[in-house]
Amino acid sequence: MPPTSSPTPSSSLPPYPPAERLDLVEELPASAPRYRVADPYRWLEDSADERTVAWSAAQDALFASAQATWPGRERVASRVAQLLSAGGVGPPVWRGERCFRVRRDPERDHPQLLVVEPGPDGPVERVLVDPLAWDPAGRTTLDAWQPSREGHLLAFQLSEGGSEESVLRVLDVATGEVVDGPVDRLRYSPVSWLPQDDDDAARFFYVRRLAPEGLPAGEEKYHRRVWLHRVGADPDAAPADGGDVEVFGADQPVTTYYGVGTSLDGRWLAVTTSVGTSPRSDCHLADLGSGDDGAAGLVAGPPRFAPVAVGLDAHTSAGVGRDGRLYVGTDLGAPRGRLAVADPTGPAGLGPEAWRDLVGEREDAVLEDYAVLDGPELERPLLLVGWTQHAVAQLTVHDLASGEQLPGERGRVALPGPGSLGGLRGRPEGGHEAWFTWTSTAEVPCVLRWDARTGELSVEATAPGLAAMGELPAVVTRQLEVTSADGTVVRALAVARADAFDDAAGSQDGAPRAPLPTVLYGYGGFGHTMTPGYSATALAWVEAGGAWVVAGLRGGSEEGEDWHRAGMLAAKQNVFDDFLAVADALAERGWTTAAQLTISGGSNGGLLVGAALTQRPDAFAAVLCSAPLLDMVRYQLHGLGATWSPEYGDAEDPDELGWLLAYSPYHACSPDPASVEYPAVLFTVFDGDSRVDPLHARKLCAALQHATRSDPAQRPVLLRREAGVGHGARAVSRSVRLAADTLGFAAAHTGLDLTGGVTGGVTGGGTTA
Repeated sequence: MPPTSSPTPSSSLPPYPPAERLDLVEELPASAPRYRVADPYRWLEDSADERTVAWSAAQDALFASAQATWPGRERVASRVAQLLSAGGVGPPVWRGERCFRVRRDPERDHPQLLVVEPGPDGPVERVLVDPLAWDPAGRTTLDAWQPSREGHLLAFQLSEGGSEESVLRVLDVATGEVVDGPVDRLRYSPVSWLPQDDDDAARFFYVRRLAPEGLPAGEEKYHRRVWLHRVGADPDAAPADGGDVEVFGADQPVTTYYGVGTSLDGRWLAVTTSVGTSPRSDCHLADLGSGDDGAAGLVAGPPRFAPVAVGLDAHTSAGVGRDGRLYVGTDLGAPRGRLAVADPTGPAGLGPEAWRDLVGEREDAVLEDYAVLDGPELERPLLLVGWTQHAVAQLTVHDLASGEQLPGERGRVALPGPGSLGGLRGRPEGGHEAWFTWTSTAEVPCVLRWDARTGELSVEATAPGLAAMGELPAVVTRQLEVTSADGTVVRALAVARADAFDDAAGSQDGAPRAPLPTVLYGYGGFGHTMTPGYSATALAWVEAGGAWVVAGLRGGSEEGEDWHRAGMLAAKQNVFDDFLAVADALAERGWTTAAQLTISGGSNGGLLVGAALTQRPDAFAAVLCSAPLLDMVRYQLHGLGATWSPEYGDAEDPDELGWLLAYSPYHACSPDPASVEYPAVLFTVFDGDSRVDPLHARKLCAALQHATRSDPAQRPVLLRREAGVGHGARAVSRSVRLAADTLGFAAAHTGLDLTGGVTGGVTGGGTTA
């Protein structure tokens, strides 16, 4: 195991840039004042203010000075690049004999979208969409894509500079020619094609915002609608002239998001709605026609919808399957999820009273996904169901008609080990095969294929550059159980090199023989489950001799919707308590020490670590806070903040503002100069981020630099900003540079030696549960 060294922070740094503290105190909320709230750095909200421009430039210089002192940074950049050189591959999407998938080859900054189709001498592969061909600078990303039902057309969405403002185009798959678009205002837009008759134009349903002209100021990012689009037509023309037909959404709240899905025959259209990030959704179903003509009944007006689930305090989605049954996925009365069926044409209607459970709720696992396998090669149609048990994937096999799990080994797919699956799918027209991606903490994602005829699970595709990764370390993964402040059991996955332990089974309590420099990562929000997955950044840290721990906190869905709701709104402090309990347990059980611990989180996870560092600044040596949400009094006024009030609360409500003020990191930071010994902090922000405005990090960075009494040379507060990239997808080369900076910072302040040459022992790596 590589030795650790003493922390090697900067010997000297330029002074913190001066930042004026305004004497600004407001009585809030304005409608019913209850609190006096100070906001000394309000001016840093305006990125164009000349004071902000000068301050940001000075922070850039400060960061560069610190960065130059981090030993091993270039070495770890090289190793992360090597670990990412494997590339990646997605599951196949079949349309007849054509297979569509994304793949990133080694040395490429972005994945390409490919099609494989029969040729005279065997399968022929062609590139359909290459983001680098659209933008050689690498700032354009492929956000979404969807082939038509027949596979002859492809709708794809690109965005630039990290904006996530997608623009849709349609290309002819045979020729590669763009035949429709660009269509703008498509952020987060699903696309669902209708079947195409020989004499009709191709059509699809999609989600697009209204034109900004005439909308209230500040609401231009909202006001989505579901539309029917005809390929080749001007979407902004009048419907009578072939333009888009508004199908749904005029009576919905302005922050509503939509899901859209059509049945294989084109007869049924399902629309789901959720107001912002609300933990509940409505579902509506429309009969577009009947008989063999499918959608022929859809004319130039909106279809008539019937409610499947409206006004219920639950997530619900629905769609009509190939067998004509309505499949309803819901957590209504079942926080861990259940799958029900109904007759969409029956006299009982479509609501909950008509549903019959096909796969009921389990007490020990959360229902995540399913796929129907009903090809003629099978003795009977089957249902494949994906679950997570404490965030680890399971896959079960059921009779499609009754929902009963098959007996014995036939009822369970033996997965490769503790890991995660995603993208579970079969052929849209039916068949006996299912595909899904598979990954674990030390395994690059691959695509597995399950054959329902034989029960065989095989590798269908692997990342194309596995051989370029070099030797990988043998690692041990342990699932730790920790008791939070209120007695709740919280789980975390801890990963370290196998040779950090005394034997394969590990020492007492599963801890390594000596404390390790450790990164503790968390999220805890929006029902997002932290499942095991490959991370080049994490593996590079572990390979160098550290431990990497991912906590499954309340606010996520590791244990279902009740787990999510136990960490939102007035209960948000539970998330921070869970995280701090894991941090304390890691030190108590010998995994690490406070002087060797870095906490890390991004977006809502940035809020998590921001709250942790202001509530318990003595519990860690370093903090990595990326694209964070930190000013919880004004978060709704910026980025997409208005959509998040169902998760956090509304600052205009006096009671809910009280929840927010109780933990808001910006407001929890000490107002007094040099008053608290804060840990070393690195904020990373992205100028193209249209979800979480970088103003949050700017304001807390200035507040911490004012309040910390830590020596800047030993525990600095730094801001790393990056232009031309946003909150989500980015070029691989940019990910490498970001990982090198964050790992270099964490290592310098926790004593991990990134300069050594030890790279592990077992080719291909390994993991034990």
